[in-house]
Amino acid sequence: MNSESPTPESTQSSLTLEPNDTRHLAMLCGQFDGHLRQIESRLGISIAARGNQFLLSGPAAAVTAGERLLQSLYAELCQGVGLSPESLHLQLQQAGIEVLSEEPGGAPVEAIQVIRTKRASVKPRGKNQQGYVRTIKQHDINFGIGPAGTGKTYLAVACAVEALLEERVRRILLVRPAVEAGEKLGFLPGDLSQKIDPYLRPLYDALYEMLGFETVNKFIERNIIEVAPLAFMRGRTLNNSFIILDEAQNTTREQMKMFLTRIGFGSTAVITGDATQIDLPKGIQSGLTHAGNILAEVEGIGFTWFGNKDVVRHPMVQRIVEAYDAFEDRATTLDKTRP
Repeated sequence: MNSESPTPESTQSSLTLEPNDTRHLAMLCGQFDGHLRQIESRLGISIAARGNQFLLSGPAAAVTAGERLLQSLYAELCQGVGLSPESLHLQLQQAGIEVLSEEPGGAPVEAIQVIRTKRASVKPRGKNQQGYVRTIKQHDINFGIGPAGTGKTYLAVACAVEALLEERVRRILLVRPAVEAGEKLGFLPGDLSQKIDPYLRPLYDALYEMLGFETVNKFIERNIIEVAPLAFMRGRTLNNSFIILDEAQNTTREQMKMFLTRIGFGSTAVITGDATQIDLPKGIQSGLTHAGNILAEVEGIGFTWFGNKDVVRHPMVQRIVEAYDAFEDRATTLDKTRP
């Protein structure tokens, strides 16, 4: 039987993955080679596997991306990081968006060590997420600004949990402005914690995933993890803490200044938000956009700006964000052309 040779536009490459571990190789390929088929479909290549030998065929840039992707996935498996459909999707998105845009033979994106937490290992995906984590580790005050689904809050919580477990900080503070997203919720029953829980639920969900339900509740009881509305930060000085201000686009200028001046010695603060989803009353400027304008050049403060290409949720989320941005651009252009 004659095997077909690659077309002039395509190439073949042989890849050997070491160590030759049957269990990890089976996890890499997936049930009935499902993971390999998913990679083939996303990158437009063909993959033949035999043991730890892989033959990749297709466009040169895509084959290079496939090699890097298989090496990265296998390295994570050998380090004990599981391979789930979600993590494979994130790796595929990174390969499709960033690696394919690199010149063949170019240097790979600088890797960041996996963030280790009690129950999950988190690895930032893509240049912006890697730079975001690097910036958090290098600066005391950090801003992560961009659309929903870019991992801003999740990675901040992962860094906070890692810092707590490594005893680099003594506690974690989760802060959020209690602003309703276009809805009137009315009177909320219960004590203060119960009243603000709905606003902090995304932060709780990330903590439960990384530490476990019992550990999170124990830390909350001992005030190692504290949750509070932004208004309750006034007058406090926060030392040896990791503070996360989420949904910061819904802060006023005065609230943002108040929060930033609470930071004490040995503390790290991460401020996250999406400037396109402001729920403040009309006429009130967002403290997040104001801070971005006046603090961007201040030494010691880190800024990471995420874009649509950094969305790491379901692929439809990225398309939705792009559609809304395009609509708003058209509306702005139309307003400028009106007499």
